[in-house]
Amino acid sequence: MRLKKMKSRQPASSGTDQASPPWVDKQIQLALKKPLDVRFYGRRRTAAVSPLVVHFHAGAFVGGSLEGGSCVAGLLAEAGAVVMSLDYPLAPAHPFPDAVEAGYAALVWAWKARHKLAGAGAPLFVAGEEAGGNLAAAVSLMARDLQEPALAGQILLSPMLDPCLGTASLRDAQAGPVGCTWADGWHHYLPRLEDASHPYAAPGSALRLAGLPPTLLITAQDDPLRDEALAYAGRLRTAGLVAHAAVLPVPTGWPCSYLNPASHKVAWAPVLHEQFTGFFSSAGAAQAGHTPISSVS
Repeated sequence: MRLKKMKSRQPASSGTDQASPPWVDKQIQLALKKPLDVRFYGRRRTAAVSPLVVHFHAGAFVGGSLEGGSCVAGLLAEAGAVVMSLDYPLAPAHPFPDAVEAGYAALVWAWKARHKLAGAGAPLFVAGEEAGGNLAAAVSLMARDLQEPALAGQILLSPMLDPCLGTASLRDAQAGPVGCTWADGWHHYLPRLEDASHPYAAPGSALRLAGLPPTLLITAQDDPLRDEALAYAGRLRTAGLVAHAAVLPVPTGWPCSYLNPASHKVAWAPVLHEQFTGFFSSAGAAQAGHTPISSVS
């Protein structure tokens, strides 16, 4: 894929006395029908490299936006990363695999531009929450299969990994196969039944996990997607991979609260900051050939 010029878009302002937002909106040219809107957070550190994260927002495949993804993306940036958050194509107008293909193209774009964005040799990560966690996991599988780019890690928060919707945590939340946000989202994202068995569509059921990068999985006691997140962490460990799984005990309102830009002020935000900072540090050390990341349940 040829790297093309990036076009800037100025963020909207509602008043001249308002401080500038901590992000920059741009468009990147990919091998797609139209440019992809992205939002950058964080800055390259002088005489150093920063983690570079390609981020996917929540929204059950059918909703969400760059604004709705600003909470998690901002926390990743506060943990020291340069973050490129994607306005990926949404279902039902763009069912599987449109968002995965756009995400992978953006990942390759970021990899080729990493020296400008985060410093030469910057470690590259994918991250996402809820449906964005699905896409981050799928793009990680795709990068492994296509043998580029090399990822330093994947960060999955309350990921939607299993379209069967049969876990105990979903039943406890009274989220069943019909009439709930996630069931409807899966229905629009996977209109063809045969797609549900594809590992890029449902990474939780992928049969081949070898070769994936270190993984940070974060969920919460009150998270309806908790069980499928923990099941994926277990499968990664069984495959001999590094997976750190954290379950927050505090009320979070996940995954719906991810979409609230003000959520960076709530009780769970500092916990995410701490988890992100530790993961970046450990993944960087592992990539440099130092102490590997420990697997913690």
